[in-house]
Amino acid sequence: MSKIEEAQEILKALGLPPAQYNEMAALTFLAICNIKENDKWAKATRQSLGVTKGIMTFVNENYGKSYAPNTRETFRRQVLHQFVQARVVDYNPDDPTLPVNSPKAHYALTSEVLEVVKTYKTRNWKNALKNFIDTVGKLSEVYLKERELNQIPVTLQNGKTIKLSAGKHNEVQAAIVEQFAPRFANGGTLLYLGDTAKKDLFVDEKGLKDLGIPIDQHSKLPDVVIYDNKRKWLFLIEAVTSHGPVSPKRLLELEDFLKNCKVGKVYVTAFPDMTEFKKHSNNIAWETEVWLMEVPDHMIHFNGDRFMGPR
Repeated sequence: MSKIEEAQEILKALGLPPAQYNEMAALTFLAICNIKENDKWAKATRQSLGVTKGIMTFVNENYGKSYAPNTRETFRRQVLHQFVQARVVDYNPDDPTLPVNSPKAHYALTSEVLEVVKTYKTRNWKNALKNFIDTVGKLSEVYLKERELNQIPVTLQNGKTIKLSAGKHNEVQAAIVEQFAPRFANGGTLLYLGDTAKKDLFVDEKGLKDLGIPIDQHSKLPDVVIYDNKRKWLFLIEAVTSHGPVSPKRLLELEDFLKNCKVGKVYVTAFPDMTEFKKHSNNIAWETEVWLMEVPDHMIHFNGDRFMGPR
């Protein structure tokens, strides 16, 4: 058998469904194992690889399979995601705190599967395979607990805790809820909170609907929406760590989206620090606000003739 066929046989034996031992999956597995056509499986190694410059480059150079750049997401969603679930590979083992959309995302063969792979076509193969299949459920539970530890807990006004996926962007969002809201929004009610991994992590559909905000177009909402019922102010907050401040264009989009919302609107761009703020300062709309996580007691007003508040 060719190495691609052998990889398919291994993946099938590990219990993956047919879609995850097709040719693309087999080639991905070979790259992760660092196995070329003439290598013995006993020489498999554990190495961390990204998708484009790691896995796809290995496949092209060693197996003559050239995939278009736009197939990167196919590798990730239809192969690697399932490999992670099956405990075949670890996701971001070198830095588990990387956000889900990080360009530094990487994958490596789990140490358990590495030991199994090295026994392929030896008399120890069946026992090693059985031991892995018997224990993979417990290993999966341990893995999920490890990922849970890296999540960012956010305590809401009602005492409930929700968890954001790891990453700087979500750290800023957590700070908006826990630090910005008590200081500048009278501890207002959270109506919407997105997440880099789950766009609609927290949605108060009734609260949004009562204010005349469309609840079927969440993609147009900013990262965080907080309502100050005392002053009837709606805080629309974008958390920025790489892109997406309340620019003139974004302001017009939000104004149109919220045309049926009659309460006062306060537009805020939140940054982790002054360094990030300076990168975007030329693209922030007038008559909006800026808040920095590193100096939570202060605001920067782009309003010109007045301090914070609806126009």
